[in-house]
Amino acid sequence: MLKNGLSEELNRQGNEHFSLGHYTEAYTCYAKALECDRMTGDQRALAATLGNLGNICAVSGRRDAAQDYYQEVLELQKVFGDEKGIGTTLANLGNLRADAGEWERARAYYLEALDLMTKTHDEAAKAVLYSDLGLIARETGQFEEAIRCYERSLVLMRRLGNQGGTADAWRMMGRTFLMQRRHDDAIACCQTSQSIAERAHDELRAGGARYVLAQCYEELGRFDEAVALLERVVEMDRKYQLPKLDENTRRLQDLRERKERAMGQSA
Repeated sequence: MLKNGLSEELNRQGNEHFSLGHYTEAYTCYAKALECDRMTGDQRALAATLGNLGNICAVSGRRDAAQDYYQEVLELQKVFGDEKGIGTTLANLGNLRADAGEWERARAYYLEALDLMTKTHDEAAKAVLYSDLGLIARETGQFEEAIRCYERSLVLMRRLGNQGGTADAWRMMGRTFLMQRRHDDAIACCQTSQSIAERAHDELRAGGARYVLAQCYEELGRFDEAVALLERVVEMDRKYQLPKLDENTRRLQDLRERKERAMGQSA
């Protein structure tokens, strides 16, 4: 197999491992592909491999390594004049800063990315980016700005027919309203998110909506509804061995105890 063909195959294998959550195996494939790309001097293949390495490091918590990979990708994309690619890489760099809680640095990357995505008419990327900007606004207490960003994301997700993204936008709005203690608005948004996810047979997104709904009902003292929803969340956590299983199991037990106390007080 030719060197560039080997790199392509290694990246394909890496992507397969990545999609299954096998991050160590994915990283090994990408690292071998990187060796091939350095040897052949294929700069576009190199940029693709570096991007994959950045992604795998980002999801596995190695932000410094991810930053270095993305920066090298960015320099190559500037040489190519790849404005669409530059927009994606800037968004990835923003994600790293958001993960670190560096909200203003993240916002700066996102806004630069947004300008390029608008210029290149990259609607799918903009739909995600508006959600990212909404998160930053929400986490910095700018709730009305957060809602505006999520609404922009929602419009684009609908236009693109992205049901998962549409469900996410409704859930994000619900969480924002919950932080403002606007419980009726939060419940309406989360129920919409849950309904969209259920129609799409997307268990994980439906579970995410139920999780926020349970918190709404808990804060309102509607423990029956909160417990019923959280039971379904825990079932899903157990089914897919999700990282919040233990935490949500403890929370469910606490909710059941609060429900019993409330029933005792009303008896």
